[in-house]
Amino acid sequence: MPTILHFADAHIDMATYGRHDPETGLPVRVLDFLKSLDTIIDTAIDEQVDVVLFAGDAYKDRNPAPTYQREWGKRVMRLSQAGIPTLLLVGNHDLSPAMNRAHAMTEFSTLQVPHVQVLDKPCFLTPDDLEGLPLQVLAIPWISRSGMMAHLDIQGRDLSQIYEELEERLTDLVHHWLDEADQADPDLPIILTAHASVQGAKYGGERTVMLGGDLVLPGSLVRDQRLDYVALGHIHKPQNLNEDAHPPVVYPGSIERVDFGEAEDDKFFVIAEVEKGTSEVVWRQLTGIRLFVDRFVRLASQEKISDQLRAALPPQKELADAIVRLVIEYPREWESMIDEAALREHAAEAFEFHLIKRPQQENRIRLPEDQAVGSFSPVELLEIYWKANHTDSDAAQELLGLAESVIRGDDAD
Repeated sequence: MPTILHFADAHIDMATYGRHDPETGLPVRVLDFLKSLDTIIDTAIDEQVDVVLFAGDAYKDRNPAPTYQREWGKRVMRLSQAGIPTLLLVGNHDLSPAMNRAHAMTEFSTLQVPHVQVLDKPCFLTPDDLEGLPLQVLAIPWISRSGMMAHLDIQGRDLSQIYEELEERLTDLVHHWLDEADQADPDLPIILTAHASVQGAKYGGERTVMLGGDLVLPGSLVRDQRLDYVALGHIHKPQNLNEDAHPPVVYPGSIERVDFGEAEDDKFFVIAEVEKGTSEVVWRQLTGIRLFVDRFVRLASQEKISDQLRAALPPQKELADAIVRLVIEYPREWESMIDEAALREHAAEAFEFHLIKRPQQENRIRLPEDQAVGSFSPVELLEIYWKANHTDSDAAQELLGLAESVIRGDDAD
């Protein structure tokens, strides 16, 4: 049975946090991602897997810097030199939104790198396409909105209708491939790989999901029992959408924590033994993943504020080399009581420390004691309102003059 190494969402140029490494000149965070990628490549070579299947998003940017392309290329070339068939599915971060523009992985197909195939269009791969491996692969790369509209020759429709039509077309295409009388060999295992959202998947915090704002494949499509393994990319939270059933429908997730939305997520790649009618999935956890610490405090008491804030963070030794965020909500008048220097000293060993202060404005308007609203004129109530909202005195006087004019009904001319 063929052995597949499946990973996705490498995003190796994710240099959002931290400093540069003096030896390599690369951002330290990029080295974090490359460390995980090296672990995956080493495993593929050491264990002599039959196929490496990357399910999209090599980069975070559709126009990666040449330095990052070099680092990605080095790793792919190691697989090529080891003679391991490697399938690179194009994801949304690899694809230019403009029509007929080259995508970020096009050089591998342009240079015809041995044993490496770039899957940038829906396609059906047979054993002849896979160097004789007894395997079939159905591939659905990311499809851009402009690309789908041009292909379907549709304009002026609601976006949700466009996605709905595309989902129907893709479903028909997969069923066409799977039809025993058409192309697929019913005796050989079949893998479906797609860079897309799937109905029922749990999203991590790396992106906001909007109904009608994304192509969503139906769950029934990926759970078709004629499939033997479904290798997905695009969602950063690792999960099997068909747990304890056939076929496995797997998002391995991103290979490193991308942001605080993934602070609680462990990171994985997958080794799958794929056989007709049954497949075995082994989750390989990536180690040495940089820790993200995300804490929120809403101050309700003025007592020992510094102690409250330090208590919200782990001990100093646990913050070493972590990316830390502390968000504080508090009444604005307590601003001077927050000892920012002491907090930064506590987090001095962190890789990076973000302190986000959210002072809260008291919005209630208090009237003079023992006086009801009805005892004030409209102009007096406006004056109380602007004072409560700390409106500049000159601006408040000008606004009061305009209000008095409106109330008297003065002619605008």
